Amino acid sequence: MQSGAKAFPSASLSGMITAPGDKSISHRAIIFGALAEGETVVTGLLRGADIYSTIGAMTALGAKVTETDDGKFVIKGCGSAGLKAPKKPIDCGNAGTGVRLIMGAAAAYNIKAEFTGDESLRSRPMARVLDPLRLMGVETEASDGDRLPATIRSAGNLSPIDFTPPHASAQVKSAVLLAGLRTEGKTIVRETRLSRDHTENMLRAFGADVQTRPKDEGQIVTIEGPIDLIGTRVNVPGDPSSAAFAMVAALITPGSDICIENVMMNPTRTGLIETLAEMGGEIRADNFRKSGGEVIADLHVRYSALRGINVPPSRAPSMIDEYPVLAVAAAFAKGDTIMNGIEELRVKESDRISATVELLRRNGVNVTESADGMRVKGGSPVQGGAEVRTFHDHRIAMSALVLGLAAQEPVSIDDASMIATSFPEFFDLMAAIGAKMEMTG
Repeated sequence: MQSGAKAFPSASLSGMITAPGDKSISHRAIIFGALAEGETVVTGLLRGADIYSTIGAMTALGAKVTETDDGKFVIKGCGSAGLKAPKKPIDCGNAGTGVRLIMGAAAAYNIKAEFTGDESLRSRPMARVLDPLRLMGVETEASDGDRLPATIRSAGNLSPIDFTPPHASAQVKSAVLLAGLRTEGKTIVRETRLSRDHTENMLRAFGADVQTRPKDEGQIVTIEGPIDLIGTRVNVPGDPSSAAFAMVAALITPGSDICIENVMMNPTRTGLIETLAEMGGEIRADNFRKSGGEVIADLHVRYSALRGINVPPSRAPSMIDEYPVLAVAAAFAKGDTIMNGIEELRVKESDRISATVELLRRNGVNVTESADGMRVKGGSPVQGGAEVRTFHDHRIAMSALVLGLAAQEPVSIDDASMIATSFPEFFDLMAAIGAKMEMTG
């Protein structure tokens, strides 16, 4: 049964919380550990539904994943034996990152595998991954519009490709690189704009030689296969996309002063922090250290008088998941905030541009939608008081609840169940800094 949630205007937020494990790193740690020879031990893994879907998928493909009493995950990889054909369709739930990376990884082996997911995932396009895999020699069958359910057939002896993705996408880049691990010769991905580099960093941690060199606004990534990954230890850093909700909540709720520990500061993921700082947000990072090959820090965030800005479209790949909550911050900023070049949001868990625009309009915010973005006119008190349709999208749900903390009237959402997909600790962590939220229905 569907249950909603409501956020109430809150007093100042304060306290210290720890960001949950990064979802992107968590997916990769499980997948790479399953491919590797020997044992991989993962600490700090995100315990969300998406990650458990990826664990189930890699188990179906032959890996063994065990959760220990002290919270670690131990993966016995398939190594030289290779992934095995699953006995039944692999259900990836709502895990878009998981299914796209796993299809690339599985394609490197002699395998036939069918992939499916929940209603939301089955509506999302898979051509961006299936097209380059076809160029490498993979046979595919998919539903209308190259959507799930989809089946891949591979003999394992793929051809290396020199591929330029039409859009900056870490998922596409990662799928091609993973398919290239067992491929004789050089697999090359040419990015016209930088995307997240977690796959390159983690491949190196598992012993792979990954070459990268800058090219204009992007880079060229090259691996030469076949490559044998070796099991290792991975300590998953905190997720900046999850930290974003507490960050924005503190910036828009008068008198707030919070600290968020363990936030990954990879420059391909810090676009929101940079944007909020340009808007006048007081965000200070300190205690820098390294974890799992990534730089992490603690973020100190205080209530700030924000101002609208024109967000550079080139920044989109480094904050693509954070635009809904950025739009919430923009509603409380003085002047217009313009967000263009984000058409990628239309093919996420929902059409996130339209869903965000509806979220704001229902709560009295002046917002204009365009084909590739939106313009939010801030400066007036945000009325609130509405029930927001989430379209089964966890980021729309959490963004709406953050807006309710600083609006004049409470804001409710029609469905809160999917928040466990990406951020199962959301309600507990927000309560820890004084946010007034409750489940309804």
